[in-house]
Amino acid sequence: MKFKQLIAVFSILITSFFTQAQLENVLVEKYYVSDDFDALDTNGGHLLAGTTTYRIFVDLPKGSKLLRIYGDKNHPFSIKSTQAFFNAKDGVSFGKDLKKSSLANNTVALDSWLTLGQVCKPNYYGIPKEQDFDGSFIGGSVNNDGGSSKIPFGLLTNVEPQVGSPITLKDGIVSTTKVDSLWNDFGIKNFLNSEDSTIFGSIVQGKEFTSKNFYLRNSGSIGIDTNKNQVLIAQLTTAGELTFSLNIEVLEMINGVPTKVQYVSNDSILKNEGSYNEKYSGFLKYPFTCGCIDQNYLEFNPRAVCSDQQACKTKIVLGCTDPMACNYDPTANVMVHNLCCYPGSCNNRDIALVCPSLLESALTFEIHPNPTQNNLFLNAKTGSEQLMSYEIYDVFGTKVISKVIGTKLTIVDEEVSTELLSNGIYHIRLTVGSATESKTFIKN
Repeated sequence: MKFKQLIAVFSILITSFFTQAQLENVLVEKYYVSDDFDALDTNGGHLLAGTTTYRIFVDLPKGSKLLRIYGDKNHPFSIKSTQAFFNAKDGVSFGKDLKKSSLANNTVALDSWLTLGQVCKPNYYGIPKEQDFDGSFIGGSVNNDGGSSKIPFGLLTNVEPQVGSPITLKDGIVSTTKVDSLWNDFGIKNFLNSEDSTIFGSIVQGKEFTSKNFYLRNSGSIGIDTNKNQVLIAQLTTAGELTFSLNIEVLEMINGVPTKVQYVSNDSILKNEGSYNEKYSGFLKYPFTCGCIDQNYLEFNPRAVCSDQQACKTKIVLGCTDPMACNYDPTANVMVHNLCCYPGSCNNRDIALVCPSLLESALTFEIHPNPTQNNLFLNAKTGSEQLMSYEIYDVFGTKVISKVIGTKLTIVDEEVSTELLSNGIYHIRLTVGSATESKTFIKN
């Protein structure tokens, strides 16, 4: 196998081993930061100034559909913060259940909830704010009632550079003709009375929702921009540090066949039988793991989803790292066994080209006796079978004897007749393939 082919095969193996799953990204958008005016409101509930509202989008390949978010015994679904999550008194557990009209009330628009694309009835869907060009119906004097203090210019008007455009200009909500159906959920609301005592309900405040038995699903959601295909799955409002571990089920095309794939944030157990087609994705765990994401470096971290350039230190050098091989490469740090060559074994390559040093060492030959009277004997060993011949020259450089020995791996006591030579100094040149080496002997 040629060197370039070996490298190509090795590169393919490395790439296939480290390639991330088809979930392309998870976007954590800072949607809004509350200010002192928002904190004055008591109608919506207690909201601290400086509280951040986050939105989480899963970025899917074009044509894929988000079927559900879930937690099971092997892959818990978890959302946590160091401070309690905010839930408006008139808020909802699931964004799809919000009424558009309720978003004008106090701080309801900052409620914490889960969803699959839809953010309020009947057909409004979430998109990243910077992709929203149809204006806003949230916040300000026109779209907000001012809360319990009747703030004349309305609530939700704070401008913070870290969150981009104000939500009074871009609310990240657009109207669409698409409507997802077959909504179903389990593990959030009480089965008997439909009350929600998790972090998504306003009954109690909480810092964490972790479940091994939860799901929210529908007929399949896609992004408003079908090329980007970014689907909103949660809005979370907290003054603390946010962390999460999520799992999603996606319907995607694999070899032309619609296939359900479960992307999970924990790879300790991955089922791939029956209806299970689980794949690990580092995007589903936040804060994201940063590291070396350049596969050309030894420090490459397949779980890293963001770049830490300082983590990439040692560039990969492919080669043969076996000191016993004739083409041992002390500069290589990744072993490619098929590159190693040994006498008689060089993966169908020309060992004379791969290991010229081996050929040279093979031409280290011995002659005896020296001085000689009648006959000289030649011993030699080569790394591979090659054509051998010798020539004898006198001190004036005139060839006096020549012979083709034949194709040999070794020669032992090859007899060289010197009877016809005059006494004096001579040079014998041994040729193996295209390489030669000479020795001097005396005839007396």
